[in-house]
Amino acid sequence: MRVAIIGAGVAGLTTAKVLLAAGHEIEVFDRTHDVGGVWSRSRRYPGVTTQSPKTQYEFSDFPMPKDYPEWPTGAQVQQYVQSYAAEFGLVPHLRLGTSVVSVAPSGPGWTVTTCPAGEAAEKVPGTTAYYDRVVVANGVFCEPSIPVFPGREDFEAAGGQVTAGSDFHDEEDARDRHALVVGYGKSACDVTVPISRVARSTDVIARQLLWKIPRRIAGLLNFKMLMLTRMGEALFRYRRLRGVEKFLHGPGDRLRRGLLNALGRVAVRQHRLARHGLVPRGSMEEIVKGAIGLVTEGFFEAVADGAIRVRRDTTIAWLGAADGRPVAGLSDGTVLPADLIVCATGFTQGVPFLDEAVLERIFDERGTFMLYRQIQPIDVPGLYFNGYNSSFFSPLNAELAALWIAADLAGALDLPMTSARRADVIAQIAFMDEATDMHHCRGTKIIPFSMHHADEVLADLGLQIGRFTRAVHWLNPVNPAAYRGVTPELLKRLSAHTAPLRAAESPTTASHEDGTPTHIQAPR
Repeated sequence: MRVAIIGAGVAGLTTAKVLLAAGHEIEVFDRTHDVGGVWSRSRRYPGVTTQSPKTQYEFSDFPMPKDYPEWPTGAQVQQYVQSYAAEFGLVPHLRLGTSVVSVAPSGPGWTVTTCPAGEAAEKVPGTTAYYDRVVVANGVFCEPSIPVFPGREDFEAAGGQVTAGSDFHDEEDARDRHALVVGYGKSACDVTVPISRVARSTDVIARQLLWKIPRRIAGLLNFKMLMLTRMGEALFRYRRLRGVEKFLHGPGDRLRRGLLNALGRVAVRQHRLARHGLVPRGSMEEIVKGAIGLVTEGFFEAVADGAIRVRRDTTIAWLGAADGRPVAGLSDGTVLPADLIVCATGFTQGVPFLDEAVLERIFDERGTFMLYRQIQPIDVPGLYFNGYNSSFFSPLNAELAALWIAADLAGALDLPMTSARRADVIAQIAFMDEATDMHHCRGTKIIPFSMHHADEVLADLGLQIGRFTRAVHWLNPVNPAAYRGVTPELLKRLSAHTAPLRAAESPTTASHEDGTPTHIQAPR
């Protein structure tokens, strides 16, 4: 089939690699001029590093360079992703610097209209082409979300600047300026540290303090030994309990809560949070209801030195000017000088290029994505998503989603009826509503249930790694390299599955028991 892939980040590239190996014709579109998605030089901010150690952030069959640090920088990850594209022959299929203007159904397939990035679609004639299938891999961190600040025009007229974190690329832009960073997630704390080294003053405006996990517990135990294991994941209740989880969330519940909250107490002591007035409300057990983030190296040290001030439980109420200088008024009544405001306030999961009728079928009434396995819209045949499963193991989860897509293209998935898939999606969203207090990025976040999701995708494919390896991953960090044999095994099965179709002289159509097509098609 001819497949359009929108996005050249981790998810888009692994999808391209798998579909190319499965014999499909692919084109990968991205509006930036380099691969990497969130790691693109056009989007990364000073201080950005991976959330997971490099071993857990690798593709299963393409290890990171040995000389990379444990938490690689954004530039290093972009270089790694670029090497991945070159290694697997993806470069000739990349259409970089190209914006996707529209994606609309056309017969059994889709028409995709593109134009050069940065050009207004109404001024530059778009290029329209037909594709049998479309994979949306533009990322859950698509468009930065900047709050609406009353008085922003007066603020900017006085020389103030407001920018998204992903648009702030050089800490020198903060030199000798009064800087405010809005947010308290990982990206906010990451960008604050380099800013604080050059700015005249640096304040973090934190609407809510979040629990943060030390990279090394008590300075010794790597956090991955606790949080990136199957046991660590089992400490959080999933919708379906199995094995040890039944004990941990039953008779062993007190032990489970004790383990999590002990981690919180260690974090408080280790970073002297009480002394700085930065102990989050609630317990560490509730970390999943906000965001599971690592402590940024140097952040609390700079707080202790006075280089960073955290204004907790407050927001920017207004912007303006005083004596000709830009200022920001906080919700607690404080007025701060503010030459530069960097907003690390999250992202919008946007798919503006999709046809309006399609958009109505992929969202529920709240605007939450209705995706089976975070991949397939229930009522939109031939459209897939990848990367809409934000996790601690993003490359691995994206790889497995790519395999799922390849299997469905070949008609090799034995999926439940449409009604059953819809019911499963509704139940999953309801569960995540409760588990994360509705902080699941419109249905695109699977943290902390990354491996549960991986197991479900593999079960659909009839594949799984060995029991012994999975047992090892209960007490040791999950290693994506353990899954490197899954892709060749699936491709082997798909080759055997589609052999009769290749021999056929005319297209063959199969359907699920409810009549929805499985997209089996003989080559043209």
